[in-house]
Amino acid sequence: MKAVILGAGLAGVPTAYFLAKAGHEVVVIDRQPGAALETSFANGSLLCLGHSYPWASPAAPGVLVKSLTRRDQALRVAPRIDPRMWGWLLRFLRECTSARADRNAASRLRIATYSLDVMRSVVADTGIRFHHTDKGLLYLYRTEHAMNEGVRQMQVLQQNGLSMKIINADEAAAIEPALTPVKNKLLGGVYVPGDGTGDAQLFTAELARVLSGRGVRFMYETEVKGITCQGGSAKRVRTSAGDIDADVIIVAMGSFSGPLLRQHGVDIKLFPVKGYSLTVPITSPDQAPTVGGLDEDNLLAFSVLGNRLRLTATAEFSGYDVSHRPHDFRYMTQAAKDLFPTIGDYSKAQMWSGLRPATPDGNPVLGRTGTPNLYVCTGGGSMGWTMACGMGKITADIVCGRAADIDIKEMVVKA
Repeated sequence: MKAVILGAGLAGVPTAYFLAKAGHEVVVIDRQPGAALETSFANGSLLCLGHSYPWASPAAPGVLVKSLTRRDQALRVAPRIDPRMWGWLLRFLRECTSARADRNAASRLRIATYSLDVMRSVVADTGIRFHHTDKGLLYLYRTEHAMNEGVRQMQVLQQNGLSMKIINADEAAAIEPALTPVKNKLLGGVYVPGDGTGDAQLFTAELARVLSGRGVRFMYETEVKGITCQGGSAKRVRTSAGDIDADVIIVAMGSFSGPLLRQHGVDIKLFPVKGYSLTVPITSPDQAPTVGGLDEDNLLAFSVLGNRLRLTATAEFSGYDVSHRPHDFRYMTQAAKDLFPTIGDYSKAQMWSGLRPATPDGNPVLGRTGTPNLYVCTGGGSMGWTMACGMGKITADIVCGRAADIDIKEMVVKA
């Protein structure tokens, strides 16, 4: 079987790994000059089971309304005339009840837990290195309101199998001594020992390198123009380098999966959610944290990748716009300096923004579409890095006619 995968990011490359491992011919097409150079390039780098509670929660509607007049909100709406965005937001709001949020948290935790197990098997097989740590993550709270809600969400995850520990500020500083100078600003937190960190772009690029040596063909700097169907089945991919015949086609193009699939009558209810990151050169390594985490009041994620501090914050609904300006990072920089004031040279930070492929309920979209031979693997949203290997394994299993290892009823393509 010849499988053509569209997208060489966190969804596409692990899918290629498992299809190649099953003995199939695999071609991966991407418009960038290398693997993981779009959404997967500079994300938060957290492997975070503890972040499984979805964006669509009872608190989200109020946050979105506040964002219309305030720039310091974790979720932001950039008002625009875009019927598809507003339709997606209405579906998102319908998922914001406590019952739905708790249900979606359970399914997200299920695939995230599975995915980290799958990742360990991939690393054991390939020996790739990507600044990986497995020391757990700290979820930090500054206010009683934030901690009460954060602990409630964590307890929902705990009821579904998450190992976690509620801690005070002194215990947080004992786990991560870099927090000692600012522990008086913290009320407490939650420690999730099964979490970790790692460079998502480096992982994907290294896995692609290994796969190239195992016979997988990567076609970089190649634009996907469309998919040709014959007799109702997907048969070939039209690209800037010519047509590529395929027995199966897997669409793993992140946020750009939606527009391509709609050409074939498949609407996966996907919308891009813009995220921002700063990568700061570390000038005081003795002050750098060795445990990653989140400053939950500021929705600021932090991790150390070699000699760099990666910071991410904000989820913005602004369509397919990936542009950014220095003032977009002002709030994130202030929050980071409050937590780690002297760790690095913030004036030399690399600014980046990318589009998370998000579904209203926060679950990924995997498997068969209504078009024979056409499959999809996308929708990891804020947990795309954590879910990546699991998404790839499940997609490959479905393509190969095998049952998934876990229950995926919330993740299959809806008619």
